[in-house]
Amino acid sequence: MDVKVLNISGKETGRTVSLDAAVFGIEPNKHAVYLDVKQYLANQRQGTHKAKERAEVTGSTRKIKKQKGTGTARAGSVKSPVFKGGGTIFGPRPRSYSFKLNKNLKRLARKSVLSAKVQENNLVVLEDFNFETPNTKNFINVLKALGLENKKSLFVLGDSNKNIYLSSRNLKASNVVTSSELSTYAILNANNVVLLEGSVEGIVENLSK
Repeated sequence: MDVKVLNISGKETGRTVSLDAAVFGIEPNKHAVYLDVKQYLANQRQGTHKAKERAEVTGSTRKIKKQKGTGTARAGSVKSPVFKGGGTIFGPRPRSYSFKLNKNLKRLARKSVLSAKVQENNLVVLEDFNFETPNTKNFINVLKALGLENKKSLFVLGDSNKNIYLSSRNLKASNVVTSSELSTYAILNANNVVLLEGSVEGIVENLSK
């Protein structure tokens, strides 16, 4: 499929770029997308939560009352979980929430969300550009020209570009990544995806393996 290439003023350049239907034109697989996003969010969790158990809380180990004849339940330590200030039963322990996904499934997920953006007309191709110096105002002007100043946007570069990245860093609604850093979550989290012309080949190469 052919898509018109726009310039940073939001106008057509007269050129088109061909998007591989095997990457940008498939039937989205929702379950693959769900699994990939679930893995991404799980990997963001630190897993450092910890509650003290009865062996770790501070307290005397003296038996607090005699075993029999009190008319109440036996009690051997103030650190018992049944007492206030005692240890926690089955409390959280440090753990990793990450889990494995096959590479083919992750590629399918990324192709699914890219195809969904194309179907929704929320994907545009922009000619490659650069700023002489980091300048947030210039980046905002690009967003305004594309009608994205009030929307979440994801810019995908072919290669790392420090000036563009620094120009967008202060804008919470805009995210800039390279084609090799592209993730399902980043695509899904953006209202509009802007592919720089030089990134298309890298995306197709990465997702066609």
